[in-house]
Amino acid sequence: MDVLRFEGVRKRFAAHEVLQGLEFTVRQGEFFAFVGANGQGKTTLIKGLLDFIRIDGGNIFIHGKDHRETRARSGLAYLPERFTPPWFLKGGEFLRYVTRLHQQPFVADQVDEILADLDLEPAALKRHVRDFSKGMTQKLGLAGAFLSGRDLLVLDEPMSGLDPKARVMLKRRLLKFKEEGRTLFFSTHLLADVEELCDRMAILHSGHLRFEGSPADCRKDYPGNTLEESFIRCIDGFPSG
Repeated sequence: MDVLRFEGVRKRFAAHEVLQGLEFTVRQGEFFAFVGANGQGKTTLIKGLLDFIRIDGGNIFIHGKDHRETRARSGLAYLPERFTPPWFLKGGEFLRYVTRLHQQPFVADQVDEILADLDLEPAALKRHVRDFSKGMTQKLGLAGAFLSGRDLLVLDEPMSGLDPKARVMLKRRLLKFKEEGRTLFFSTHLLADVEELCDRMAILHSGHLRFEGSPADCRKDYPGNTLEESFIRCIDGFPSG
């Protein structure tokens, strides 16, 4: 079953068409990375998916329902690239708010497990989020996404602000999520993470999808010593604009 389906999606800002007829699907239980350099439209597509901005053409479906329907989005959890929790809340208050929002119980043992998996000290729950570092804030947002109980995570640059240890621990947590048969759709420009985690990927460049398939297929179609080199070969094969 297709969890997400994008059909001819277009988005224009003034004279610049950021998304030019994008078409691809994300399947149930799949980890799918949406890859591109900064400013190529990854966040724009995610905002369109969530109906934060209006797309100018095409269709997006979530579990077979039009993305503009509230019920279509009820089965997913989202973390933006620049996650900023309400500054006046403490860490624990934020997580309690998230679980209520998603109609999930606040189970202390589950919270402790997720915090440990993300290398976030339990003491952080007693601190105001305004005092958090960038990395702590990101971990709190990720914890909220995992506590949502949703089977589809939509994460925009989830590794942003994380140190190497935290990145390793997050990837381990995501693999647990995958073992449960859940689905991940995320944007990134960190190709090593894509190769470790993903079943399939799509490369966005100059408004078009330049590649869709497995990381191994990308390495095969655009030979390079690393996936990063294959990515460069892929986008360099097409002129900008």
